[in-house]
Amino acid sequence: MSREPPPADPTLTDLRRRLGELDAELLTLVARRQELAASVGAIKDRTDGALRDPAQEGEVTARARAGAEALGLSPALAEQLFSLLIHHSLAVQEQQRIRGKRTGEGRTAMVIGGAGRIGAWFSRFLAAQGFAVEVADPVPLPPRLAGFAHRTDWKAGHLAHDIVVVAAPLRDAAAILEELARLRPPGIVFDLGSLKSPLRPGLEACARAGVRITSVHPMFGPSVDLLAGRHVVVVDAGNAEANAAAKALFEGTTARVVELALNDHDREMAYVLGLSHAVNIAFLDALARSGSAAANLARVSSSTFDSQAAVAARVAAENPHLYFEIQYLNTFGLEALDALHDAVERLRAAVAAGDEESFVATMQRGEAYLTARGSPP
Repeated sequence: MSREPPPADPTLTDLRRRLGELDAELLTLVARRQELAASVGAIKDRTDGALRDPAQEGEVTARARAGAEALGLSPALAEQLFSLLIHHSLAVQEQQRIRGKRTGEGRTAMVIGGAGRIGAWFSRFLAAQGFAVEVADPVPLPPRLAGFAHRTDWKAGHLAHDIVVVAAPLRDAAAILEELARLRPPGIVFDLGSLKSPLRPGLEACARAGVRITSVHPMFGPSVDLLAGRHVVVVDAGNAEANAAAKALFEGTTARVVELALNDHDREMAYVLGLSHAVNIAFLDALARSGSAAANLARVSSSTFDSQAAVAARVAAENPHLYFEIQYLNTFGLEALDALHDAVERLRAAVAAGDEESFVATMQRGEAYLTARGSPP
């Protein structure tokens, strides 16, 4: 890209114009890098290679850090930048592989509640695999589902789809599963519920009726563009064929598929979802009731406060009715809240009594717990 030589005595306007030119060049280079990443992905697909190569990713970031140091730049900045580029390169390759496999070619799927956020994500995910997807939802389809077949009443028409996905809110999903048990569709059926306690009667009714039933819990939100490091939980409802079919939907991705027993799922979620949500909701509630203005705290905030506030803000932006259901409808929900209550009481007691030994032991116990946890399998 040809450029004019910089003025001998540049003004602020000149420098900002030059920055704009460099930004455009950077975006052009990023676009070229994404094209090359797609070509790399095509070779991986032909050779059935793994999408992720941690050794190669490490080599790229190490090279970036070394190059930054040689230029007098921050190695940390280079690592952050190249980690972001790697993420988006993997996203391109993953989406390319999903589309290329066409595992759903010639097959049909219906997503009940498919106009909702996670339902729409799953509708597009299935369509990318080649499924002919019909969205069943009483509301008009959003623009992101333009062109999808649509029915307003999921029972108004045939149910002879290869896959039926129930992506409705928990209370509605429970009733839908009961009705599916009565109607006995021939395909694979699964829900996407965050909890299984309220769905259990419907899941068990489907199993008794001979429906090929399983249960899926995507451990991510509808904004994700890459499944690397994300978990998908398949909850066994008694049908091995259905479990295998649900897992197969994610074979072309970098997601980690984990199978749980129906009896175990909700206790795990009481801590993974319920406790983590509650900590952030309580954090914001304490701040809102503190009498300290948010703007004042922001002026003197620390890195820890900013990190916690950022997570809490994302929680607060979610659907509060759904988050209430995750707490209230989980039969193990109070267990996790009681654990949080007890932990806060112990912490308060140590501070009130000036008990440094107990305070330190609490922090060390938490550090040891996380160290023993290690990296998820």
